[in-house]
Amino acid sequence: MHSYEVEIKSLLGSKEKADALREKMKTLDSECELVSQNRQLNHYFEPGGASEGLLARLADSVAPHMGGGAQTRLRDMARSAREFSLRTRDKDNIVLLVVKASVGDDSSANGVSRMEFEEQVPLGLVELDDLVLASGFRYQAKWSREREEYRCAGANICLDKNAGYGYVAEFEHVVDDASKVNEARSAILSLMGKLGVEELPQDRLERMFAHYNAHWQEYYGTDKIFNVD
Repeated sequence: MHSYEVEIKSLLGSKEKADALREKMKTLDSECELVSQNRQLNHYFEPGGASEGLLARLADSVAPHMGGGAQTRLRDMARSAREFSLRTRDKDNIVLLVVKASVGDDSSANGVSRMEFEEQVPLGLVELDDLVLASGFRYQAKWSREREEYRCAGANICLDKNAGYGYVAEFEHVVDDASKVNEARSAILSLMGKLGVEELPQDRLERMFAHYNAHWQEYYGTDKIFNVD
């Protein structure tokens, strides 16, 4: 069964605004809890040429390193995805393959509603990257961040310190049926309103994403921040 990720970002920028959001979360929900803290490296990929069939080729390449259920889900996604975003992730030495496919008109890289595949693989990040590159992809950009994951008021909330972006809050619901996506989005926006944070507009997010991708070597692994209106 596929899962659908409904995620809305809010650009906080400064540490002071991130601290203020933490306090508001605790005030709103006395049972708000920090679920995990981790450091991540996220490597984004794009097709090295024509994209048709590349995700299916990757699914075949990584199949020996996944269980049968994961293989089936990835191959199903390869058949149905209109647009997809591919990344590898090192999360405190846990290595993951992540594929996000667009739902409707949303972007697969930054959209609000996406079909999601995320699977741990028994490989190092470099080894997994090599499989992806050998399947016909090339690097788009490399990202680094520090993440705090919270469970608050029925939602997953991540406070990220991203190279280039500064502090970003991500509000997420994961649902098991596409018919539940709109309801989940409404619930997230209601929660954000109660916490006094605004949605980062998709067009600005896309400009930020493009700027970072063009200059990622300057920011990857650093505390440098840029501002794109």
